[in-house]
Amino acid sequence: MDKNSFALSPPMGWNSWDCYGASVTEQELIRNADYMAEHLKKYGWEYIVCDIQWYEPTANSSHYHKFADLCMDEYGRVIPAPNRFPSAADGNGFRPIADYVHGKGLKFGIHIMRGIPRQAVAANTPVKGTAYTARDVAHPNSICCWNTDMYGLDVTKPGAQEYYDSIIELYASWGVDYIKVDDICVKYARTNDESTLAYGGDEIELLHKAILKCGRPIVLSLSPGPAMVDQAAHLRENANMWRITNDFWDDWSDIMEMFGRCNDWSPYVSPGCYPDCDMLPIGHLAIRGCEHGVYERQTRLSQEEQRTMLTLWCIFGSPLMIGCELTDMDDWTKALVTNEEVIRLLRNGRNAHQVLRTYDLIVWQAEDDENHYVALFNTINWPDEFAVSLSQLGLSGSYRVHDMWTGEELGEVSERLTARIDAHDAKLYCLKKS
Repeated sequence: MDKNSFALSPPMGWNSWDCYGASVTEQELIRNADYMAEHLKKYGWEYIVCDIQWYEPTANSSHYHKFADLCMDEYGRVIPAPNRFPSAADGNGFRPIADYVHGKGLKFGIHIMRGIPRQAVAANTPVKGTAYTARDVAHPNSICCWNTDMYGLDVTKPGAQEYYDSIIELYASWGVDYIKVDDICVKYARTNDESTLAYGGDEIELLHKAILKCGRPIVLSLSPGPAMVDQAAHLRENANMWRITNDFWDDWSDIMEMFGRCNDWSPYVSPGCYPDCDMLPIGHLAIRGCEHGVYERQTRLSQEEQRTMLTLWCIFGSPLMIGCELTDMDDWTKALVTNEEVIRLLRNGRNAHQVLRTYDLIVWQAEDDENHYVALFNTINWPDEFAVSLSQLGLSGSYRVHDMWTGEELGEVSERLTARIDAHDAKLYCLKKS
């Protein structure tokens, strides 16, 4: 199996975290799947992803309960909490929900933490199919600084690969198409001494091998971030997606920071290998969330800022994961995420790169077999006139200009593109040779 064949274009879907934190329920997954199937699937949206702690019965927000009792099978593998996911009772796991999602023509994903439950280590559960136990494979000093559920695995110990094989085998049997693995994509402390930091690449390799063994094409997404550019080759070899930022939220400063991250990572985008800008915090957010002390709300990003975000994500080639409650999405937001031309650029564009960055203007460029694409971003707090010459874009001759957000034909240019752009807004143009 070739892991790059699992995602020939950037995955597009919905993730429960921005709405429900750790507390999403079966009913909420199903209603968002229904909405996606009816309204978004035809535009390329297809993944329904259940984020963290679906195995924690008392989860009620984006705040984690320390050392909570987790639902777990006899082999130390977490399983869905039946009070939140009733169809998972009697050993069904996520199979009924995955079957429902598949029946809608969609795909189903889950979030996991790297490693093995501390609860499994305390009980010393067996590693399925081996003579080893949880205590044999756990690395008790490899812990997550923000969640108490897991120990990392000691990859030098026999049974570590087999443990990851066993959980991926279980998820494949449920029909999972996408796995977001957390606490694995950045440097982390292997001991309590923060000076001994290590990249989680050894466990990434175990997960990659387990997926290739399971016989099911499962997209591997790594979090959180920022991922390290010096590990790009390793990430591209073992994963389909890796976060290039910490959690991204609805604040203009997060978008400004992302321009630099995309510039750093643009050489590493290719089919099956996607630096990930994180979720799209649009629409109705934080229904049961408390991130950064900000609670239930409509996105704090202006419409112009949301258009800038989508323009950057799509010309760069990031996966797209909507963060809002889909079922109350307003018409403007729906139009934003169903622009067929912009999505076509995401799926078919290549060679994306930053052309220019000044104090007030950022310019990106990409191409496909027939067209050139140019994005102009106004990063200042007031509207202004901007221009970029064709020579700066490495182009010569005459081009017909099409505005991809408005659908307008803007005539021909032979020297420069000019545009008046509102504060924090973007223009996205398709240039076709005359």
